[in-house]
Amino acid sequence: MSVLTQRFKKRNQSDSVIAETHHDERTTTNDLHVVEEEIDKKLKGLHKKDDRHFYATRRFLFPLGLLLGVLVGYLIYQPNDFQDFQTHLALLMDEFEVRVPEFPAIDLPQLDFSRVEVEWQKLWQNVPEPWKLNNNGLEFTVGEAMAEKGLSAKYPVVLVPGVISTGLESWSTSPDYRAFFRKKLWGGFSMISQVTFNRDKWIAALMLDPVTGLDPPGVKVRAAEGIDAASSFIQGYWLWSKIVENLAVVGYDTNNLHLAPYDWRLSYYNLEERDGYYSKLRATIEGFVAREKRKVVLTAHSMGSTVILYFFKWVESPEHGRGGPDWVENHIESFISIAGTHLGVAKAISTLLSGEMKDTVQINPAGAYVLERFFSRKERVKLFRSWAGGAGMWIKGGDDVWGNATFAPDDVANSTHTHGALIAFRQNSPALQGEADIFNMTSSSAGTWILERTPTTFQKMMASNYSFGIERDVEKLKANNVDFRKWSNPLEIQLPYAPSMKIYCVYGHGKPTERSYWYTQTDYEYDEVRPDDPHALCNEEDPASGANCTSPRPPLDMPLSRQTFIDAEYTDETLNPPVVNGVKMGEGDGTVGLLSLGAMCVEGWKRERWNPARIPVTTVELPHNPVATIPRGGGTTGDHVDILGSTGLNEIILKVATGAGGEVQDSFVSNIREYAKKVKWD
Repeated sequence: MSVLTQRFKKRNQSDSVIAETHHDERTTTNDLHVVEEEIDKKLKGLHKKDDRHFYATRRFLFPLGLLLGVLVGYLIYQPNDFQDFQTHLALLMDEFEVRVPEFPAIDLPQLDFSRVEVEWQKLWQNVPEPWKLNNNGLEFTVGEAMAEKGLSAKYPVVLVPGVISTGLESWSTSPDYRAFFRKKLWGGFSMISQVTFNRDKWIAALMLDPVTGLDPPGVKVRAAEGIDAASSFIQGYWLWSKIVENLAVVGYDTNNLHLAPYDWRLSYYNLEERDGYYSKLRATIEGFVAREKRKVVLTAHSMGSTVILYFFKWVESPEHGRGGPDWVENHIESFISIAGTHLGVAKAISTLLSGEMKDTVQINPAGAYVLERFFSRKERVKLFRSWAGGAGMWIKGGDDVWGNATFAPDDVANSTHTHGALIAFRQNSPALQGEADIFNMTSSSAGTWILERTPTTFQKMMASNYSFGIERDVEKLKANNVDFRKWSNPLEIQLPYAPSMKIYCVYGHGKPTERSYWYTQTDYEYDEVRPDDPHALCNEEDPASGANCTSPRPPLDMPLSRQTFIDAEYTDETLNPPVVNGVKMGEGDGTVGLLSLGAMCVEGWKRERWNPARIPVTTVELPHNPVATIPRGGGTTGDHVDILGSTGLNEIILKVATGAGGEVQDSFVSNIREYAKKVKWD
């Protein structure tokens, strides 16, 4: 019986094994079918990929990227730069500690680039000058034309750059920043290297202390010196070099030409407090007058024009420069304001509110994503708010200059909406849902609304350094001569009593310029707990604490701040003026609006209350007619920066400097005179 039982068990086991085998075979067969289907799908996918246009494949895009990189390098890199290639490569490898693992002590082999340099030189000479990024095809030509007329250097010339034009270099010796020592943190390829590989340290080095407005502990960044400090922003991107070239042709050199760079991050007051900038500028001008026996021509660009207005009041002030009321009359022949930010810039409002401007919202989605990941809005706005110099370009004059909710002086005919609403919200915007304090705001109400949403350190900085109103009472204007907060606002100060001085306002027109904005709001978020907040618990004994400390939030703290940013999804170019990515475009030079560029020149300074000496003011508008085949527009551009290389501007500067300023007459291509008459001056 037991034998039969065992046989029965063995048979059952055999049957189960056979069954399992059949099951495995069926499973294997099914798996094979699945695999075959997956292979078919992949093959079909490959066929679909192969069906893509050749220009969308990596085989085309990768070589194209290499070609474009070589082309850009070719346009920027100069033949004589090969001499320093070995040194630059060695320094770069040493900075990032690049070594050959097998032979860490072996230095780079000495490479001979002489033959490459010769061949590169031959190729470079065959490229038309206008195609080179560092040239515009007009090098020295204006100076040569003036020299042929018999004009030569007469008055000493001082050049004052605009915002972000001056290179900034590190003098920090603290261990954290010693790697930056004597390197350009702003301007030059060194800046690109630091931003790419050492971003956080770079931001920390350039950010000013929000309380003092000066260098944070352990950091020392100063403006570069000499004419090269603002001749070019980066190799291949010129700034003042074209003007310097033409001045040199008619006899200027470092004995009668000076470029006065400054740290544009600082408030105008702190330029003297930290760097003694106005004292140095005064000494330079007085030295020129004493040696050349002639007064000086001051030539300033953009924010530099406001710096000069501040300097005029500083040098006359009995509490500061102590030069007396006739110093300007005795030392300044002419003041040329190039694209001056006299009444402020709209983009100063948007950058200080949300860290945005036209340039950041009108890039493609991929670029916007990279920008936000690499340098977010929060990081940008924190950095911008620490730069008190930029805050000085806040728009001035309030609603009397920039308009109200229904009207603006520079509104065009048949406009569908007004520039007077500096910050507007769409009716269906999430910002208007449940928000009683959200409305379309004019310049005055927008200014108050923005300041309420900034740290108190920023509010204190603004109140202690600047004033943005309009003063019509002559006695109060005279009293403002001793109030340095007013000196950067031409609506609250008088020009110096210098009847023999001449003023020239020169700027471009015809390039769409951001004038006002459509904004939106989204989710609530926590604002920053600030050191001056009663809930901030910073360790006062810790030198690393202070402005940059962090602390726990108080109990029951709620996110009360809302994310506010330009409504970049809103575009309607059928409107008048057009709206592009939430930016309402107006007239100007691409950066500064027309009212700021010209209103003071054609109307404000024609009134005795702001110009008691009746200083003659000549206004020249240069139309923006760039040459499409020349990088940066050539000699007929009116762009805010590129105008420094334009033929018209260079001719004006050389005429004034050589004593032929009488040939410069008013010239208009815009409606600035009509717009300016609509401003409430009286």
